[in-house]
Amino acid sequence: MTIQDIIQKILAENPDVTQEQILVKLRDERNRAGGLLGDETLLRLIAARYGVKVEQNGITNNGILASNRLFAGLNDVTVEGRLIAVSPVRTFEGEKPGRYATLMIADNDGILRVVLWNDKANLVESSELDIGQTLRLVHGYTRADRYGKMELHLGGKSKIEVKPPEKTGKYPETEKFTTKIGSLNTSSGAVQISGKVKGTSGLTTFTRSNEADGKVMRITLTDDTGQVTAVVWNEKATELETLKINSHLHLINARVKEAQDGGIEVHVDSSTYINVQNAPLKLTKIDSLTENQTVSVQGTVVTAPQIREVTTGKGENVKLMTFILKDDRGSVRVSAWRQQADELKTLKIGDELLLENVIARMGFEGKIEISTRSGTVASIKTHVSQLF
Repeated sequence: MTIQDIIQKILAENPDVTQEQILVKLRDERNRAGGLLGDETLLRLIAARYGVKVEQNGITNNGILASNRLFAGLNDVTVEGRLIAVSPVRTFEGEKPGRYATLMIADNDGILRVVLWNDKANLVESSELDIGQTLRLVHGYTRADRYGKMELHLGGKSKIEVKPPEKTGKYPETEKFTTKIGSLNTSSGAVQISGKVKGTSGLTTFTRSNEADGKVMRITLTDDTGQVTAVVWNEKATELETLKINSHLHLINARVKEAQDGGIEVHVDSSTYINVQNAPLKLTKIDSLTENQTVSVQGTVVTAPQIREVTTGKGENVKLMTFILKDDRGSVRVSAWRQQADELKTLKIGDELLLENVIARMGFEGKIEISTRSGTVASIKTHVSQLF
């Protein structure tokens, strides 16, 4: 049954409802789902709330299908693969509220997104599913997501079988499906990429057209073939707010789009799975700081921190804390802004302080200074006797 078929069925059984009302509900459900569910699935949810029963398509299959052989409309599918990603459980409201979670599995032909509904989602919360396991997913049904890509849904009649570890070897590691950055193009669609974090913009908050708050950050990602900007949205931006330079970032189900300058960029939203492997912390000595360098430094606080409220060039009133930090090679003025100013309000002379992901800038007196950013992590070490 097509999307238009579902809309017409809702209209036929609910004469007081207009198509425009249904489309508005569909738009709202898209926003709530954050890209995790396709339009057909969302319309089936809407139909259920109107008391409309939408039949499953009558195509069945009882064998084990490869991920690249799936198409929309199958309603008795069995698939096997290696579990490579798991998302948290989410809820949805309405006349029949429920819960869902999503997985990614890989077989020898590709990567498949799986949606677990209601009681099946409990397996995620109970921690019964572990990355690397081989799963057999039985009695599932297929839907196309909003980009037309196939996904498998597991409902009340479906089963999830965890296969023995020795079966796992028949399925590839996820690296088989990783796309090199240098080969990305605007037709790549959903991809899996992996690379080293070269830089981040920090998290920015903005207001959407519907007046809801949104968040975004940009990450420069590199591998041995090139460099690309990853644009990270909303809860995923919050998740990566403290991402460290030189970390290894693995993105599954990110989407390649054309950038405003005509190049390409990779977009990360709620349907993207993220794995971060933090690089060993590398400290920079204060006397070797250079302008516009993103670094981590550690030293002793040697002046009493001063905190005040200042007005930025955008007219925003924010907190600013300043103090001098010293290591065995030099000293530098530190400006801690906004959240970091609050986090460091107990800072005293003599405290050992570790600052990760700060930026070195040229100060008003022609000297290098350090400023915190949204992704800065500040750790106050053991308090020692005061130096003065």
